[in-house]
Amino acid sequence: MNLTHGLTPVTVREADHGLRPVVERLAQLERHDLSEFRGYVPGPDGAFAFDQLPSFFTDPDRRAYLIHHGPTLAGFTLTYRLPDHTASIYSFFIARALRRQGIGQRAAEELFRVWPGPWSICFQEVNKGAARFWRRVASAAAGSAWREEQRPVPPPFPGGMPPDTWLLLDTTKA
Repeated sequence: MNLTHGLTPVTVREADHGLRPVVERLAQLERHDLSEFRGYVPGPDGAFAFDQLPSFFTDPDRRAYLIHHGPTLAGFTLTYRLPDHTASIYSFFIARALRRQGIGQRAAEELFRVWPGPWSICFQEVNKGAARFWRRVASAAAGSAWREEQRPVPPPFPGGMPPDTWLLLDTTKA
């Protein structure tokens, strides 16, 4: 998959089991970024726990992708199917040095081409950057044909967290 808006292409490629260590290392950076909002702290070994990560390499309804900007590894994303069969994003990470250059937007657009159809994307409003990013992505992908709603944060996150914001859109109806 290759999107070539601008001079340097942005590609989103599925990461097979052999690339799992690359995704695991990038996931540590993503967990560090989210520690500000989710309260993640490293364990005694210095690593952030990410118990769900292995399932993205074994569950047929889950996928791990690496994002490249030209030849440069830019980040990763983890996707999954919800019980209602809509696609969702579990994690989306772009390295800080590559942010605010349109790479994440282009990667999200490419991901929607890979999994066309209905999407449900959630984030926490306290993560202002994610809130702006995903609303911009939804508008670019679906025009004004998207909506948002608030839902409680599911376990295993601690009770008392503010609700998640969910963006609901269909990437085939832009």
